[in-house]
Amino acid sequence: MGNYTKLAMAVAGIALIGAGGWLGGRKAVEHVVHDYIMEHPEILPQAMDELQRRQSAEQLAGVRSTVETPFPGAMMGNPNGKVTLVEFTDFACGYCRQSVPDVKGLIARNPDLRIVVRELPIISPKSPDAARMALAAAEQGKYPAFHDAMFSAGQLDDPAIEAAARKAGLDMERARRIAASPTVHAEIQRNLDLAQRLGFSGTPSWIAGDRLISGAVGIDQLSEAVSAARGG
Repeated sequence: MGNYTKLAMAVAGIALIGAGGWLGGRKAVEHVVHDYIMEHPEILPQAMDELQRRQSAEQLAGVRSTVETPFPGAMMGNPNGKVTLVEFTDFACGYCRQSVPDVKGLIARNPDLRIVVRELPIISPKSPDAARMALAAAEQGKYPAFHDAMFSAGQLDDPAIEAAARKAGLDMERARRIAASPTVHAEIQRNLDLAQRLGFSGTPSWIAGDRLISGAVGIDQLSEAVSAARGG
């Protein structure tokens, strides 16, 4: 029997005993709850985790479908995967670059994982240019190649963006046209709006199931979130 079940049964029992006197019953319940928490302090982190999960679920309500629907091609892992991890990223973000091996590790460990990448260009004046080229690469079915090449560059400027695009094998004339299109501009604005609604103020930020995660948290925490989203 779990801690929450035991506590609920105890509270219910005291409530029944105190039904004849509302104030006395309330004080008795408060006393039992206090004593139980003091004897089982391990339930506090569990309660905080559950509160955070519920708050995250409320934030996601109404936008989950939108946030988990990628810009066509802006995905990594299994495009038909049953489990979805969303990453908000910026090519100027050192922590995003640090998380690249973690993402690759997740993909290797989870063949059913689909990673939806949302460009959130908020750090550098050149971030929007790189984000637009990334979406142009996605339109050509070469998002992962550009993603890896851009983060491998180690800097963010026009020559680096051009070099990453060519390394990814993009049709450059087509890529420039798509990068400048209203569709791409609308996608980036959508990502900015979603991030604001979800309370994300930096990158990388992640969504897995009902969990909202901020920062380069490492592969272990991401794996746990993916497993929870899967229901494991």
